[in-house]
Amino acid sequence: MDMFKFNIDESTSLSLLDMKDAEKLFELIDRNREYIGQWLQFPSITTHVDDSKAFIERTRKRYVEGDGYWLGIWSRNELVGSIGYLYIDLENRKTEIGYWLGQEYEGHGYMTKAIKVLINHAFEELEMNKIEIGAASDNAKSRAIPEKLGFICEGTIRDYEYLNGRFLNRVIYGLKVDEWQEAT
Repeated sequence: MDMFKFNIDESTSLSLLDMKDAEKLFELIDRNREYIGQWLQFPSITTHVDDSKAFIERTRKRYVEGDGYWLGIWSRNELVGSIGYLYIDLENRKTEIGYWLGQEYEGHGYMTKAIKVLINHAFEELEMNKIEIGAASDNAKSRAIPEKLGFICEGTIRDYEYLNGRFLNRVIYGLKVDEWQEAT
């Protein structure tokens, strides 16, 4: 299987998650369960390392099928978060990027650098026309990244998701290939 791996800089890289990463993935989620769980559902259903193994198996299958996949974000051989394409729509030439980071790793630029890699890969290698990013409207840290990278706010979906006893609105950002080329 041809694996996606990209060295961002001398100490940071992205790579397709492997079964040997299941324990590290579970431990990172477990340490950040409450923090990540404010905005995303998966921590509440990731209760054992076997859940991480099943997730890795699904994402590797989706990678082979060209249907979106998740990558580990690594810094000095330590898993700090994950990023991926939620789907890859070849017919309409668009995708959506999702991401999360352990709280202890915020503020080092890992996510911004990782998203730039996926933007370039989507536009240059996958020949996408558009990339979307969705984030809970109250999640200022998550929203700051697409805003910093030149994504356009395309609107808010009200009561998009019911999580932890409350409805979350979702802000949708979009970036087209010509907008990215103009900005870079």
